[in-house]
Amino acid sequence: MAAYSYSSILPNVSCTRMAVMPRAALNRDYKMRVPYELKQGQTRLFHELPSGLNMEVIVQKGLNLKDPDEKRVISMHPPLVFIHGSFHAAWCWAEHWLPFFSQEGYDCYALSLLGQTHAGDVADFIQKELMLPPVLIGHSFGGLIVQYYIATMKNEEFSDIGSLHPYLSGAVLVCSVPPSVWRYLFSKPIAAFKVTRSLAAKAFQTSLPLCKETFFSAVMEDHLVLRYQKLMTESSRMPLFDLRKLNASLPVPSVPSSSFKILVLGATDDFIVDAEGLGETGRFYSVPPVCLEGVAHDMMLDCSWEKGANVILSWLNSLK
Repeated sequence: MAAYSYSSILPNVSCTRMAVMPRAALNRDYKMRVPYELKQGQTRLFHELPSGLNMEVIVQKGLNLKDPDEKRVISMHPPLVFIHGSFHAAWCWAEHWLPFFSQEGYDCYALSLLGQTHAGDVADFIQKELMLPPVLIGHSFGGLIVQYYIATMKNEEFSDIGSLHPYLSGAVLVCSVPPSVWRYLFSKPIAAFKVTRSLAAKAFQTSLPLCKETFFSAVMEDHLVLRYQKLMTESSRMPLFDLRKLNASLPVPSVPSSSFKILVLGATDDFIVDAEGLGETGRFYSVPPVCLEGVAHDMMLDCSWEKGANVILSWLNSLK
């Protein structure tokens, strides 16, 4: 995992939109050997970062509602920005959750983070591309990026650059790495070894059973696990998980109490983030975590993906 540091400066670089073939990419020259075909209603664009690199974004706009007189109704739902974890990319959200939330009227944007990325890249996208404060939804190590975004946005220590991290309507942490993960590594060494072997050593790439155990429910069909294993292996070409740099990025800076709303969502069958880690994150943000039965770490891809999507939808409706 990359060390997610704060960006002190975000140069005024214009964004670039491109029409491309339906194939996953992290910049104009990068093509996945295992392509991800977009679903109906989805488009792909590239956002130019201050670094000059282009960040892939899969977009699915919310369906337009109509009144009885067939007049268009403009939705005031906040846009949803999805942040993936290690060994994943925007495609992991495009499978189920983008179609689900767009059907409910939400504009959805799934980012493919570049290697060694940080919360500033997410802020740059939000600042230049979105008109309304979004809800950030981060999974696994992507949840850590969301946590740093929140800290930078809210902490008075960074008030002089607060305008560079636009305000959010809320945040959802899905099976997120807790603010400090070392308790897990030291208290459960056997489990930690299996996680390290699967992730840091990338053993999940060559072992279908280990890939299933790490990311999915036991009842997940093997042909789906194999498909996602190939996509994750290809996404691993852009490294995001780095244990050597994990210590430098943890713990997440504390944030002052506020009315900012956060949903902490976990799963009973999560191989990577246990119940104690879920509880730690909930306590850090002073919210009761929600733990779903019979769901694994990759909640948005798992065979029970609707469970997490419905909880998030209910929470989003409470923001109104």
